Amino acid sequence: MASNLRIGIAGLGTVGAGVVKILQSHGADIARRAGQDIVITAVHARDAKKDRGVDLSQYGWEKDIAALSTRANVDVVVELIGGEDGDAKALVENSLKNKKHVVTANKALLAKHGLALAKLAEDNGVSLNFEASVAGGIPIIKALREGFAGNKIEGIYGILNGTCNYILTEMRETGRDFGDVLKEAQEKGYAEADPTFDVDGIDAAHKLTILSALAFGVKPDFANIDITGIRKITANDIEFAKELGCRIKLLGIARDIGGRIAQSLEPCLVPIDAPMGTVEGVFNAVFVEGDFVDRAMLEGRGAGQGPTASAVVADLIDLARGYYLPAFGLPVSQLKDAQWAGAKDIVSGQYINLTVTDQPGVIADVSAILRNFGISIESMIQRGRDPGQPVSVVITTHECSREAIRAASAKIAALKSVAAPPTVLRIERF
Repeated sequence: MASNLRIGIAGLGTVGAGVVKILQSHGADIARRAGQDIVITAVHARDAKKDRGVDLSQYGWEKDIAALSTRANVDVVVELIGGEDGDAKALVENSLKNKKHVVTANKALLAKHGLALAKLAEDNGVSLNFEASVAGGIPIIKALREGFAGNKIEGIYGILNGTCNYILTEMRETGRDFGDVLKEAQEKGYAEADPTFDVDGIDAAHKLTILSALAFGVKPDFANIDITGIRKITANDIEFAKELGCRIKLLGIARDIGGRIAQSLEPCLVPIDAPMGTVEGVFNAVFVEGDFVDRAMLEGRGAGQGPTASAVVADLIDLARGYYLPAFGLPVSQLKDAQWAGAKDIVSGQYINLTVTDQPGVIADVSAILRNFGISIESMIQRGRDPGQPVSVVITTHECSREAIRAASAKIAALKSVAAPPTVLRIERF
């Protein structure tokens, strides 16, 4: 057996403690699979006295996080502190410059600086691994870099944030509104005290940035994702979706449309009986469409100590085996500048929820606007009558462009009979 692979861990929170647990629990089995022992030689965290539920006494405690990148007895730096800049960025950069492999779960860092970090890894002959950055224990990074490498990827999409999926599931099952369910999710630990990154779609968009780069061989570009979160989804929307035979899911979607990449992160209606519609609670799911593989689905827990730590250890095993690949599947010099699709290129059915005054002519006015933008109505739902008072009307459309529905929605919102801006959601049949 070869010499040990020596690792230093920065960050001993939920995931960091999980990595220690796995290596302590399965060290012998992992060594047999990897061809050598994977040993922790150094750790760093802000509070050395905190009880993390694991025995850390046998490891060297590094007070200075920067020193991990230069320690002689560290071959791999595992960055688990998070954040797109600051200590995380400095540690990863310095580790790569000092010819140390890096394993990270930091999707924000990769979405913003991934290209530069991948180049730095290549220049120094080391590896940048990040399986744990997307979808927790689902091995989607490995699948894209290896399992689907023989395909031209035509699309990748899925549920990439367990917090949002949990909230939408609870809203549907209990009939409660967003704010109430969010509060409960925070109390249960499924949502952060500041839930902005989750519920506004930023976390999932970071992940989609990484997936798009891997799937299409393009430079990661977070700025070109159209992002809409779930704050404006109401219990009313959930009920109307159910009546339409659908569920609302926050989806990251990236597709190759004639050589142009369309990517967005937004709530969508999906059929209840579609595979995507059955993914509930804190689970994630990723679908890959390729020209030879057709469609494949990977589903599992998208976060949490066990799944995420498992993905970190999988990267460590690859390094122990001497198995290195370019970070985004291709050398940086071969990654393309993506040609991004515009709003006119993105075509789908639409769900429109209107609050209108119940009076003659309202639907005719709305229909006329949709007609003027070339949008055809598929169905309409109105519950009850209350002359002269606001009522909800839901319209679904046949396929139309995002450009057309946005322009039509602005015109509809300006009607005197419309009490609030319409809620417009994409319908994806898959």
